[in-house]
Amino acid sequence: MKRFTIPRDIYFGKNSLEHLKNLEGSKAVIVIGGGSMKRFGFLDKIESYLKDADIEFKLIEGVKPDPSVESVMKGAQIMREYGPDWIIAVGGGSAIDAAKAMWVFYEYPDFTFEKAVVPFGIPKLRQKAKFIAIPSTSGTATEVTSFAVITDYKTQIKYPMADFNLTPDIAIIDPTLAETMPKKLVAYTGMDALTHAIEAYVANLHSDFSDPLALHSIDMTHKYLLKSYKGNMEARDHMHIAQCLAGMAFSNALLGITHSMAHKTGAVFHIPHGCANAIFLPYVIDFNKGACPERYAEIARFIKLPGNTEDELIDSLTDMIRSMDRSMNIPLTLKDYGVSESDFKNNLNRISHNAMEDACTGANPAKITEEEMKKLFQYIYEGKKVDF
Repeated sequence: MKRFTIPRDIYFGKNSLEHLKNLEGSKAVIVIGGGSMKRFGFLDKIESYLKDADIEFKLIEGVKPDPSVESVMKGAQIMREYGPDWIIAVGGGSAIDAAKAMWVFYEYPDFTFEKAVVPFGIPKLRQKAKFIAIPSTSGTATEVTSFAVITDYKTQIKYPMADFNLTPDIAIIDPTLAETMPKKLVAYTGMDALTHAIEAYVANLHSDFSDPLALHSIDMTHKYLLKSYKGNMEARDHMHIAQCLAGMAFSNALLGITHSMAHKTGAVFHIPHGCANAIFLPYVIDFNKGACPERYAEIARFIKLPGNTEDELIDSLTDMIRSMDRSMNIPLTLKDYGVSESDFKNNLNRISHNAMEDACTGANPAKITEEEMKKLFQYIYEGKKVDF
């Protein structure tokens, strides 16, 4: 038996933020990251709508990129003291992921982080509060997923929390928020969305429910990401939808080793998650293609890439990804990103082992050994064509 879970309600399109006027409740906590939601006036709008709904609110701000265990526990403590019945997370993936984790420890103060990162081991939520996610970036899709990524800086490991309990009750996909993204963020989040969709399409748990979402997201990203990067706001609005579709696909189909590798290198080499995915994805496709060549070829055909054979179509797909990377000034190798050879060699065994332990590895279409993982990292560092 399989399962397909998405938020109960998704409000989308311009001015969908206004749905907050219709909430029923008494108290809300608003979780945000840096100052952009304040600077662009979105926080003022949210607070105004909550006042219209006669809901009191408290702000938790300053969630940093790659949120830490400590920041999660601090936020949960604030929630326990305030007692909200709504948690409203606004911003990029870090703010929403942190709020999801805070939600767990708000409802279960004695639960431990070690237990929370066990896949599908989180106890039943919504005992105290429901959750609203409002993304301001177009990539992570955490507003519709059952995942949250939290960093333990003591071990320098990013841990994906995975449980259907974490799927928000309401997602508000208002493209106006995404129109404020700087170009580099458009690039990184867009390639994150593309990776989500491609990995979901080939993952072990893909289904007839997830496949159409993944394919349509890939098609939209192929059409609109570069236009969005160049400043076309209509294209950026389309990308805000595309990344959400990818999120619904991968939240149910799961992901693969592109994400395993990105999770375990991000905290060590300080590579933004979307950038790491963009670098790794074509190499992983070449590693995986022996296990599911027809799936990758179907993607290439769907977006009308050239090629007659499966190998030609898959090469067209990886060429397209690298071309998009170049067009948005994303490096093609770890070496080009700036990871020194000594730093890479000193951490190779560690990142390879940790990637094998990542929750995403089990859903990868091709089985991989730790030695193969090390070799794959080496090819990615040097920029070699994967031939094993």
